[in-house]
Amino acid sequence: METIERRDTPRGELVLRRDEQADRYEIISNGTFLMDTSDGRSERLLVTEALAAGEPPRRLLIGGLGVGFSLAQAVADERLTEITVLEREPVVVEWQRAHLSRFSGDALADPRVTVVVDDLVRWLHAEAPADRYDAVCLDIDNGPQWTVVPGNAALYDVAGLTAVRATLAPGGTLAVWSAAAVPAFEATLGGLFHDVRVLPVEVSRGEPDVVYLARRGR
Repeated sequence: METIERRDTPRGELVLRRDEQADRYEIISNGTFLMDTSDGRSERLLVTEALAAGEPPRRLLIGGLGVGFSLAQAVADERLTEITVLEREPVVVEWQRAHLSRFSGDALADPRVTVVVDDLVRWLHAEAPADRYDAVCLDIDNGPQWTVVPGNAALYDVAGLTAVRATLAPGGTLAVWSAAAVPAFEATLGGLFHDVRVLPVEVSRGEPDVVYLARRGR
């Protein structure tokens, strides 16, 4: 595995690595595996299910750029007129443009896409527009119980999810990616949203990935 770049951030170290033989890239955060380019099925499902769950969507918010699988799925939907991506780490945006654009289909060049470099938790409480998005897709951690940094835990509690719900248009859909099932998180969703669903996605090793879907009431 070749290290392409190592970058220090206010939240610690991010590393981009490449397995040239497998044609696979991965991003490591503070020594912990975060994401790679080997599959992407669950990231694409995150978007397709969120966009299929409610009224015909026009505006989508994606929390976390990652390696670009979710964004690639979003730009493929011609119904969308506005796609906003919240990404906390500027270097992840740089890596997408310099090394990973083929995994997103060069989606950052789509005129519908706006990238906001900011902390999602802070942005939701301070700047997020109300009743704006038809769907919100969150993929910034390995799951509600396995966060990249401790501050991200505030996204998955009642206050954080209430802030997310406020950005959704009535009847809009929230989709959350997780590396494993988290029953307590499902229960929290059930207290704030309607029609909570859990979609497992089998992986080659370990527990299935999970996509949580929940709808805001009208």
